This record gives sequence, structure tokens and C-alpha cells, in this order.
Amino acid sequence: MTKKKFYITTAIDYVNAKPHIGHAFEKVLADALARWKRQKKSDVFFLTGVDENAQKNVQAAEMAGMPVKEFIDRNTDFFKKLCKELNISYDKFIRTTSKEHSKVVKKILKKIIDKGDIYKGEYEGNYCIGCEAYLTEKDLVDGKCPEHNKKPEHRKEEAYFFKLSKYKNKLVKFVEHYVVPESRKKEILSRLEEELRDVCISRKEADLGIDFPDDKNFKVWVWIDALINYISGAEEKWPVDIHIVGKGINWFHSVIWPALLMSAGIELPKKLLVHGYLNVRGKKMSKSLGNVIDPFVLVKKYGVDPVRYSLLRCSVFEDSDYSEEILVERNNNELANKLGNLVSRVSRLIEKNGISKVDNKLIKKLNEKKIEKLFDNYKFDKVLSEIFGFVDICNEYVQKNEIWETKDKKKLFELKEAILKIADLLLPFIPESAEKIKKQFSATKIKKNQILFKKI
Repeated sequence: MTKKKFYITTAIDYVNAKPHIGHAFEKVLADALARWKRQKKSDVFFLTGVDENAQKNVQAAEMAGMPVKEFIDRNTDFFKKLCKELNISYDKFIRTTSKEHSKVVKKILKKIIDKGDIYKGEYEGNYCIGCEAYLTEKDLVDGKCPEHNKKPEHRKEEAYFFKLSKYKNKLVKFVEHYVVPESRKKEILSRLEEELRDVCISRKEADLGIDFPDDKNFKVWVWIDALINYISGAEEKWPVDIHIVGKGINWFHSVIWPALLMSAGIELPKKLLVHGYLNVRGKKMSKSLGNVIDPFVLVKKYGVDPVRYSLLRCSVFEDSDYSEEILVERNNNELANKLGNLVSRVSRLIEKNGISKVDNKLIKKLNEKKIEKLFDNYKFDKVLSEIFGFVDICNEYVQKNEIWETKDKKKLFELKEAILKIADLLLPFIPESAEKIKKQFSATKIKKNQILFKKI
């Protein structure tokens, strides 16, 4: 039987700085879904990578006093290292400075030009360097870009435009079944009700980037180049089953990207999952506030699975508060006290008393159908609540039946099977620890091992 294809992507990251915890959050979200789909026997292709053609990368290199290529290579390595340290099971890591990517960008733009959807004109407006995009007055909050809290520059330049307005009606229909969650879909539909302007897709004064087809005086706007990575990196797996991106780039992925594909006559993506941000005590992370959390520090200090777990416990769709204190609390209360305690007690009791096979009534208290439904609706935090609800049931089962006194081998068998099921369900979230549990409880002779999760 042929496996069902499942192609999943994260957004590609600017390499103007080292990765922060927000990058880690998106990577583990995508990884949990990719691992879950592999468990369900799908043929998964998982793409992640970096956006190296941005002007802000050039500016950051200048500020660091480094040659641009050396700076970009160094920071790209940080993102690869992040994936390695977080145990991210990607299949391909794309860099937009690759020749293969450049060829695909030009090929797709040629199709759009041949369709008559690109024309030359003049652009004047508010340009945010952080977003690498022109913003309308409606996009601004108190005259500033809400993403970067900075006043945009006023720019006027000759440019190439894409006829985005031409695709308005098609986009309204498409967004209806494309964007998740409902709140982010409504956001886009409400913006589409307004006038949809054509979009400027070239830059004249850019030091880095892909030359515009047939006009070397211009570079392709970095956002057009970046979006096309999902096709240039697809290795014939297109169309994508799900793009996972943060709420700040919803518009680019739900409007500009599908419109480009409509124009080029390319099959459209199936789903866009838009996640919320991680805040620190209710405030957005920013270097100026000095509240940016370094994921490398957390992994070194606490280990990979406590970091993954603490991130995946955050709400997928809404903004969540996150901090080292939250990580410690989730590690101690849930991983150590609940799961670790269950594994430790039961393995010790089985080592002493053995097991005896029986019809397992305990495992029937686990609602697997509900878990599958929550997973299919990308509610990973709710999936974990459900799994840990069952961990609680198992811990109560030990207490209520006083198994340390009764030494009931049948009940220990039920608990062994329940723990194996828990480990299986936790594999997408905390793969390293889940594998250890599976190995321990699948052994012919089950023994109590070292403590799984140390209390912090």
C-alpha cells in the first residue's frame, strides 16, 4: 500500500541574529505534527530553512563588522544547530542563496510575467526595514510598525508590480478553507473586504537578492523570493499539506502567496496554520526590552525534552506567556511529579513482583479518538492535557489499589500497557524520553531505571 504524502513547512528565518525562543516554538510545533504523521504511516516531507537574501541581513553584517557572506554562514549554522539541539526531524534545510532556489524563483516569475500580471510603475509609501515591506496607514499603530515598534521610512522608487487586485474574489473563496484558526481567517477576510492594492515586487537599492528576470537593475523583493522556497525546496512533493507560520506573516502567506500561485498556474497549498507569539510577562520579546529568551541556554541547562514539552504546552493559536519559571514549573509538576513518578513506581513494582496478562480495563479510560481529533485540529496543548489526564488516572490507580501492598500482577500488567501507550502518544512531543520509556517497558525483564526527569 502506498503511503499518503504529507508535506509540512515552517517559515524560513531571517539570519540577521541568533535564533530566539519564538523560532524554537515554531520548529517544535512543526516537528510534533511531522512525527505524529509518521506514526500514522504518512510519507512525511518536512522542510525548514533560512531566508538569506534580506537587506536586514546585510545591515546586521555591517553592524557586526563582518563580511556579509561570512556573517550569513555563521548565523545559518546557529539555526541548523537549533534544529539539532531541539531534535527537529526535518528532511531538508533550505538556504535561499542556493542556485537551485534562484532558478525556481526566476522560472515562476517568468510564468507570471507571461500571464501579463507584472507591470512597471512607481511606488511611494511607508517602508519598514524590519518587515522588508511597504505598509499602509492602516497597518501602522501610532505611526509605527506594530511588529517592530519603529516608524517606517518614506520611500519613492521605480518598481515592478504584481496584479494582486486581479485575484481578490478568488482569494476570498480560497481563504475560507485555507487559514486556521478561525480568528486569523476572519482577520484576512476582513482585510480582503477593503480595496486590494497591487503589490510592489522589486527593490532597486538592494545589495543582496535575486536579479529580476530580464532587468538586472532590480532585485526580486525578498518576500517573493522567500515564499517560493516552499516550491524550490519541495523535491517534487508540492502541493504542501500545511504551512506553519507566526501571526505576523499571515497576510503574506494567506494572500500574496496563493495569488502568485494562481497567476503562475501552480496548484495551491492545502492549509495554513497561524500560531500566536510567546510573550514574557505579557510583553512581546524584544532586544530593546532585554527579555529575549535564548533556547540554547535552556537546552543546555534543562535538557531537550523539558524545553520541548514546556513550549508545546503553550497555546498554539493564542499568544502565550513563557519564561524559565514556566519551564521549571511544567518540568517539576508534570514531567517529574506525574509522568516520572508513574514510570518510576510501576517499574520498581514490576521488577519486584512481575506481571500477569489480563484484559486491560485501565487502558479503556484513555480517549484515543479525542486525542486524534485534537491532533487533526492542531491543538497540541490540548492533546498534552488529555495525555496527562490519563497519567493522573494511572497514578490514582496505583494509589487506590495499594499495589505496593497487594502486589497485584494483573494490575501491574494493565499499568505496563498503559505506560507503553502513553510513551507512544508522547513520542511526537518528547521523543528522547518517550523512546527510553518504550525501551524500558518493552524489555523481557522490566527494571527500575535512572530518574527520567530531575526536579529542578
